[in-house]
Amino acid sequence: MLKLQPELDVVREKPESTSNTEDSQLDTIIVQIGQFGRFQITNYLLLCLPIICNAFYSISYIFTAGIMDHRCNITQCDSLDSSYSASFLDFTTPNSHGAWAQCEHFAFSSDIDTVTAAAACNESNFNQSRLISCEAGIKLAEDEHTIASEFGIFCADQWKLSMVGTVNNIGQFVGIPLGGYLADRYGRKTLLVISGILSAFAGLARSHAPNYYIFLGFEFLDMAVGSTLFPTAFLMALELVGPKHRVLAATSITLTYGLAEAALGYLADYIRDWRVLLRVLYTPALLHLIFICLLPESVRWLLSQSKELDAMNILRKVARVNRKAVSEQQLSELMRSNRKLVAQSTAAGGHYSMRQIVNALGWRIAQCCFVWFTHTFIALGLSLNSSELSGSKFENFSMMGFIQLPGSLLGTMIMHRIGRRWALTSCMACCTIFLLAVPALQEVYPVTSSVLYFMAKMTSTGSFVILYFFTSEIFPTSCRNSLLSFCSMVGRFGSMLAPQTPLLIPYYKYSPHFLFAIFGFVCACLTLYFPETTNKALPTTLEEARSLDRNMPKPPATKSAV
Repeated sequence: MLKLQPELDVVREKPESTSNTEDSQLDTIIVQIGQFGRFQITNYLLLCLPIICNAFYSISYIFTAGIMDHRCNITQCDSLDSSYSASFLDFTTPNSHGAWAQCEHFAFSSDIDTVTAAAACNESNFNQSRLISCEAGIKLAEDEHTIASEFGIFCADQWKLSMVGTVNNIGQFVGIPLGGYLADRYGRKTLLVISGILSAFAGLARSHAPNYYIFLGFEFLDMAVGSTLFPTAFLMALELVGPKHRVLAATSITLTYGLAEAALGYLADYIRDWRVLLRVLYTPALLHLIFICLLPESVRWLLSQSKELDAMNILRKVARVNRKAVSEQQLSELMRSNRKLVAQSTAAGGHYSMRQIVNALGWRIAQCCFVWFTHTFIALGLSLNSSELSGSKFENFSMMGFIQLPGSLLGTMIMHRIGRRWALTSCMACCTIFLLAVPALQEVYPVTSSVLYFMAKMTSTGSFVILYFFTSEIFPTSCRNSLLSFCSMVGRFGSMLAPQTPLLIPYYKYSPHFLFAIFGFVCACLTLYFPETTNKALPTTLEEARSLDRNMPKPPATKSAV
C-alpha cells in the first residue's frame, strides 16, 4: 500500500511572512552547498532503514495472521500422510466454484455400525444431503505456520485474523499524530532512534507471544510507537535536498517503500514460520542506534528551536562533504532572520478559527475526507485481497509492491500534463473499470483477470500520489498542515475497514471487488467538483482558497427540451 507522505513544497507560494524569507534563504544556501550531493545521498541511504522497516511492519500481518486455505479432517479417510487435495473429497466435502468447503463436510452414515476401518472411506458411507461442521480438526492446504495454525483460529473464529489488520491500523491512527507532536517537541533524530528501538522490542516480543490476545496487544503497541518512522524519515530525507531535486527525491523514497513491500513477499515465502519471520524483520531495527553517531539532526527543526549554532555547523559540514563553499555572511543573515522569527512567533497573528474554516471550506473538507477514506480503503484492500488471485499468494503480494513503482511514476507524470483534477478522476475511474472487469473475465481469461487486478492497484497508487499533492494545494497556508493531517486521519478509517473485506468472500467471492468499485466510482465523480490547482500559486488566505472554486470552468448550459 502507498504510504501517506508528508507535505511537499513543490509549488511556489506567495511570500507572506518571515518564515517564507527564512525558507528562501535556507534554500539558497542549500543550492550553493549542493542540492543532492554526497552528504544528502549518505543521509538518504541511512534513512532507507526506517523507511524499509516501516514498509515491513505496517503490513507484515498479511503473512503472520493471514487466512489460510483449509478443509475438514475426514477421520474415515485422512491419514497423517494425506494431503489437502485427495480423491475422496469428491464424496466427503462440498465443492463450490472449484474450492473445497473449509468448515463443513458430509456426514458419515451413523446407522452403519459394522463397517470396517478399511471400508469406511467409501462414497456409500457418506450422506451428501446432510452437512456437519469440522469435528476432527483441520487439514491445511500449505505447509505454513501462522497464528491461525498455532492458535487454532479457523471457521467461526476467523474474524480474529482480520481484526489483527484493523488493530494494526488503529495503532497507526494513534501513533502518527503522536509521533508528529513528539518530533516537533524533541527532534526528528531523537524520535527516529527511540521509535526504531521500541518498535524492534515490540516486534521481537510479539514473536514470543503465547496466545492471540498478547499477540494483538503487541501488534497495536508496535504500530503506536513505530508508525511515525516513515513520515519522520521522509521529511529528514528531503529537508536538505534542493528545490530542483525535491520531487525526484520524494519519488525515489516512494519507490523504495514499494520495493520493500515486494521484498516482504519473497521473505515470507522463504520463511514460512511467523515467529522466525518476525525476528528476521525486526532485528535490523536495532540498527537505529547508529543514528546517534551518524545521522545529523534536522536543520529546520534546529532553527525552530533557536539552536542556530548547531544548524550552522551542520550546513558547514554539508558544504565540506559536498566539496562546496558556503558564505559566512549568508549563514549570519540566516541566523539573524531566524532569531527575529522566533522572537515574533508568540505575537504572530493571522490564524483562522475552526468556525471560519468550516464556513468557508466545509464542503471541500468533507470531499477530501471521503476521497482520502476511499483511497486508503481501496489501496490497502487490494493488497490484502491479492491472496485470492490465482497462483502463489507470496508472488502476488510481491507483484503488488512492484506495481506501485510504475503507479507512482504514472501519477507524477499525468498530473502535470492534464491537471490534478482530471488526473485524479481518470486514475480512480480506470481503477473502478479494472475492478469490475476482474470478475467478468476470471472464469474464461484468468490470466487477463489477474493482470487487470494489478492494473487496478497501479492506477490506485497513481491516484494516491496525485491526491497528496492535490490536498496540499487546495487549503490556505495557515491551516494547510492541520487540514491535511485531518483528512489523512479520517482516511485512516478506510485502512481500518479494509482488513475486514476478506470476510465477505465466503458470501460471494468478488464482494470486495464490487465494494471497492462502488467507492471508486463515487470518488471519481466527486473529484470533478474539486477546483483545479495546476500552475496556480498556493492559496495563503481563506478567500484565496475559496476563489479557486470561482475559477473553475462552468459546465455548458443545457437547452430545455420544449
